[in-house]
Amino acid sequence: METRELRYFVAVAEELHFGRAAQRLGIAQPPLSRAIGGLERRLDALLLERGGRGVTLTEAGAVLLREARAALDAVEAAERRTRRAALAAAGRPSVVLAAKAGASGELLAKLLDAYAAEPGAVAVDVVLCGPGEQAEVLRDGRADVALLHRPFDDTAGFDTEDLHTEGQVAVLPAGHPLGVRPHLLLAEVTGLPDLPLPRWPRPDGTFPDGPGPRVRDHTQLTQLIALGRACAIVPEAIRTGLPEGLVAVPVPDAPRVTTVIAWPPHSRSTAVAGLVRAATAL
Repeated sequence: METRELRYFVAVAEELHFGRAAQRLGIAQPPLSRAIGGLERRLDALLLERGGRGVTLTEAGAVLLREARAALDAVEAAERRTRRAALAAAGRPSVVLAAKAGASGELLAKLLDAYAAEPGAVAVDVVLCGPGEQAEVLRDGRADVALLHRPFDDTAGFDTEDLHTEGQVAVLPAGHPLGVRPHLLLAEVTGLPDLPLPRWPRPDGTFPDGPGPRVRDHTQLTQLIALGRACAIVPEAIRTGLPEGLVAVPVPDAPRVTTVIAWPPHSRSTAVAGLVRAATAL
């Protein structure tokens, strides 16, 4: 299969309409239909059910959609990493580090300082991501290395080194009755009717159901907590630089969070190796 065919199929499978898919791809509909038909004949599998009410995926089509997305992501990641390798060969080396905005700030600063002292250190471009985005950025080649947080981030398929494990705290508006407690139970925090937990977006951009406000970054979150509209359970490192108007109370029975440095297993980058070495030495 060619990547062009996979892109054509993904467009039709996502739009479930040949006309909209052709418009999205910038091509005419007849060659798109012929390309999908040829793909089905070569695979000896019906991928799409065509009917008067539109297009639906068959079971085989659903499998190909999943595999095609992964294959196209891998191709794009390879292109990005190849371009960075070419820049390095041309005397402009750099490494891209992805980290979650608002998390591990102190660790990130120490890591960058430690790596800068390494012989042969190159420029580090830091990409600050929303919650859960670092793994995706690393997988699709926009980053060479990332700081991830178990159990929240998916580390499957990466090489990793554990850096730091910590407990979690409840962040509440200053003046809340529970804010003066020495510690809280997880059930006490999740059961607060007046301060619901926030809803973070899923990888596809949708939000889970629930009473909590929708948030996309930590700036929104801290403002909502200060306004008395939400609370949060976060790693205790957030205490460093906690904005005025908020308090943090330990939650001993909340899952402990481990920060890891992660990179693709096939990486041969000396810069990535240097970053990992600097991180594990902290």
